[in-house]
Amino acid sequence: MIIPVKLPAGSYKITLSRGALQRAGELVDLNRKVLIVTDSGVPASLAKSVARQCRQPVIVTVPAGEGSKSLQGFGSLCQSLLDNGFTRSDCVVAVGGGVVGDLAGFAAASFMRGIDFYNIPTTLLSQVDSSVGGKTAVNFGGIKNIIGAFYQPKAVLIDPDVLATLSPRHFANGLAEAVKMALTLDATLFGLLERGDIPENLETVIARAVACKARVVEADERETGLRRVLNFGHTIGHAIESVEGLGGLYHGECVALGMLPLCGEAIRPRIERALARLGLPTQWHGDPKQLLLAAAHDKKFSGSHITVVTLPEIGQYRFEEWTSEELFRRMEAFFQ
Repeated sequence: MIIPVKLPAGSYKITLSRGALQRAGELVDLNRKVLIVTDSGVPASLAKSVARQCRQPVIVTVPAGEGSKSLQGFGSLCQSLLDNGFTRSDCVVAVGGGVVGDLAGFAAASFMRGIDFYNIPTTLLSQVDSSVGGKTAVNFGGIKNIIGAFYQPKAVLIDPDVLATLSPRHFANGLAEAVKMALTLDATLFGLLERGDIPENLETVIARAVACKARVVEADERETGLRRVLNFGHTIGHAIESVEGLGGLYHGECVALGMLPLCGEAIRPRIERALARLGLPTQWHGDPKQLLLAAAHDKKFSGSHITVVTLPEIGQYRFEEWTSEELFRRMEAFFQ
């Protein structure tokens, strides 16, 4: 299946196909020098499989986890590109989850002011969300994704077969982003997720979520309008992630929690049941004051107000301007 992303400055294709990783050399141009970026949590065989299809591969393996998404990690990749004589005609390939994609994409965006970048996501979370749309970034000063660039990949290869190695928790972590897409943009997809028949419908779940993401990115590549809908659950979710720190809750788990305070009371029980059925948390017992301090660094704050996405009904969304006090009251009421 091919899902196109049509953009004025450069369109690209998302290939969703079992076995796509094993055919990467047929699907994208690897007949050159290729920096393959992966992490220690990804089976080494996946990066090696891609390397065998490259004319001149260089594999860099970073430590698994958000700690690698740093200026130091970014600098290390740029040093590898420099040390191995990469030029503007060469490319970077990410083989991993969101951390690898964000880090490798930012290095590709910056080296020589931009070289080709291909994303081969190996987690469900990155397949349904972060691999599409061109957001690349690193964390800094304890703030997630605060330094980065919009830089679209030349292509994305999504291979559902690579998900077989994921633990149940990591798999559920990825489903949270599919739930986000479904709640705001695709009520039919939410119904499928709500039933919990995921293994039998995995490719459909991925395809519908990616189609939602592609449609939004096409309409608003740089997040000046509609694309803000993709932040549903992320303002509070990123704050929980910052408070939890490294080794705490996963990104998707934090997003699941971050969506709930922004749902209408009438539909919240239904959403809580669906999240629980998918293996995602529905309660968090922390300090809302700490959440507010973390949320204050959110890029969506403009002056004293922040744009939040609320959900009055499933498949519908609303943009609202809240003060930090309004955000705090909502978090305090839900997480007390």
